[in-house]
Amino acid sequence: MAETLDLSIYVTRQGDGTAHLDLAVEGIDCAACIDEIEGGLCRLEGIVDTRLNYTNHRLAVEWRDGTLAPQQIVEELQRLGYRAHPFRAKLVEEEEARRAQWLLKCLAVAGFASMNIMLLAVSVWSGNVTDITPETRDFFHWLAALIALPAVAYAGQPFFQSAMHALRNRRTNMDVPIVIGILLALSVSVFETINSAEHTYFDSVVMLLFFLLCGRYLDQAMRRKTRAVASNLASFRAEVAHRIDDNGEVVLVPTAAVQAGDRVLVRPGERIAVDGIVLSGSSDVDESLVTGETAHRSVGVDGQVYAGSMNANGTLTLRVTAAGKGTLLDEVERLLENAAAAKSRYVQLADRVARIYAPVVHTAAAVTALTWIATGASVHDALLTAIAVLIITCPCALALAVPVVQVVASGALFRAGVFLNAGDAFERLAKVDTIVFDKTGTLTLPTMSVTNAGDVEPGLLEAASRLALSSHHPLAAAVAQMAHDRRPYDDVTEEPGQGVRTVVNGTEMRLGSPAFCGAEDVADKAASTDPMASVIALSWGEKRTALLVRQALRPDAEAIVQNLRERGFDCRILSGDRPEAVAPIAATLGIALWRGGCNPAGKIEALEALKAEGRKVLMVGDGLNDAPALAAAHVSLSPISAADLTQAHADAVFLGDRLRPVQDTIDIARRAHRLMRQNLGIALVYNLIAVPLAFLGFVTPLVAALAMSGSSTLVTLNALRARGHTSEPRSETVRSRVVAATQGA
Repeated sequence: MAETLDLSIYVTRQGDGTAHLDLAVEGIDCAACIDEIEGGLCRLEGIVDTRLNYTNHRLAVEWRDGTLAPQQIVEELQRLGYRAHPFRAKLVEEEEARRAQWLLKCLAVAGFASMNIMLLAVSVWSGNVTDITPETRDFFHWLAALIALPAVAYAGQPFFQSAMHALRNRRTNMDVPIVIGILLALSVSVFETINSAEHTYFDSVVMLLFFLLCGRYLDQAMRRKTRAVASNLASFRAEVAHRIDDNGEVVLVPTAAVQAGDRVLVRPGERIAVDGIVLSGSSDVDESLVTGETAHRSVGVDGQVYAGSMNANGTLTLRVTAAGKGTLLDEVERLLENAAAAKSRYVQLADRVARIYAPVVHTAAAVTALTWIATGASVHDALLTAIAVLIITCPCALALAVPVVQVVASGALFRAGVFLNAGDAFERLAKVDTIVFDKTGTLTLPTMSVTNAGDVEPGLLEAASRLALSSHHPLAAAVAQMAHDRRPYDDVTEEPGQGVRTVVNGTEMRLGSPAFCGAEDVADKAASTDPMASVIALSWGEKRTALLVRQALRPDAEAIVQNLRERGFDCRILSGDRPEAVAPIAATLGIALWRGGCNPAGKIEALEALKAEGRKVLMVGDGLNDAPALAAAHVSLSPISAADLTQAHADAVFLGDRLRPVQDTIDIARRAHRLMRQNLGIALVYNLIAVPLAFLGFVTPLVAALAMSGSSTLVTLNALRARGHTSEPRSETVRSRVVAATQGA
């Protein structure tokens, strides 16, 4: 139990005199819990900051060290009605998996019960207008009660618990009127069954419960899927480092034991464990985490390297500048957590309406019962009329107004090659006015290719391609794609940081840097034709040639960006790549505002500046360094080729080599948002007409149930308009794009 633990061992003391504690909070059921928890804790003396992430229920608390004990924080949460324990990602994931299984069981019970009760209800409805006997009708009613009562008792637990929690904390949520309506309808149904009445409402209760559980389970599954990847950067951390002692010996130690100022050795193929400055050695380093650039960066003495980067070929000796909590990787994780917590504060359209809806429904039902009793009606008649009001105002249409549009629009996005990660993304996408693109892998294709293959002698191109099969360098991998003969040469030797060489027909062949191949002049001439490209040279005896390798723009990038700009969107580029590499891309696309050399914090700073101007930013990126920016943006997209962590923090992921899904996503989202608002309007108009009729007694509970079903049907039919159409060519099917993406991975 959390209350028996020594919480002090989970507290992190920071250099500014504050203490930090991460807690997993149980009992969070809606976005309103964020303000309640953060506001409640801020009343404690010494609290500096509190941040609750609604996605993973992680509460980060900072306070002035020595002003309060961590146990006081847990006790205050208990007073607010929440249980808390130290945040451990594995335990939280296990708890969420158990909850998902529980919701699925509730859904199965409600579905099974609703199907059977509906069969009985149809028999009673048809029998009431034909020749059913009272005894047979009573039997069917009792049979429906025997199915409904235990089914509702079990399947309704998520709503009962949520409503009770809200009431204990003196507030209401959407589950409160749902629970009241369910319990009263069940009570009246049992009462009517005992008195051999013609109508009961077991079918309406269980069917409503089934539909609501569908939405609850899908929301849980979506958040759990995202959290499974997004909450952990451990795969990019090196657990150990090779520290060099004062006597020059290399000792393997945990990364946590390394201090700033230490010297560490990084061998080829190892992930760098610390931030540091190169003291000796040279190598190519994969820094896609930092810059998003897939091409390796050459580093030498006095060069800066970062934790999480991969050392490709040479051996490096580093002087540590930061380890553990002070590294750039830790900064990325902190930025991710803060951005995700800020985004979780977004209140969906249905939730905003629900805050007003619940007290209005309660008041209408109570006034109805009291008015009827005051005018001389019996308690039975007054209660039936009040229940008719509750049933006719039951938030079925309201509860379906947004989710049913989301389902239909998600299908339209799927046909456009877009997969949704966040249910509220439609509302945020519909408000976008600014689009910020990453360059590498987003505006350009994720893989490199040889751009001057047509200018190279076919025999030399095939020789270079076969030799490239034996190299691990990313530029060589692009050349290797050109090989028709997929058999590598024998006896190939790789020179770290230089290239590969072998002997073919008695003549040495080399592939690698221009200096390694003695082809500087040829390389300079080729590079002058395409400054954006990287050069890889080939020498075979007296023959020399140079291959230009770079990432090409997506085929439709120029047309799509131009179309978006013509429609009034402010398009920009924020890239971690070198400014000289970003400038030509921006010029080609006609984008005037761009920045290169942005690290993760720099991208977030730029997005915050746009937010301060009142802009709603769509961020489109694919690199690991883009993940914090994707989480911080108003809404975000990433290509399917992006890293898993990046995809997890994007609101949607698109397939294919084209940029058109970005445009289609915005179009579908705007159409979906209009339909959501229309559906809420339909539900509101329906209530404005139906509630007065129910209040005056012109609507029986049966008619109320039918009217409620009719409004839900109307909302659903309107939502089907979200299917629409996209501009995606029909010849490129989703299946083909999935296959292509899978093969590319």
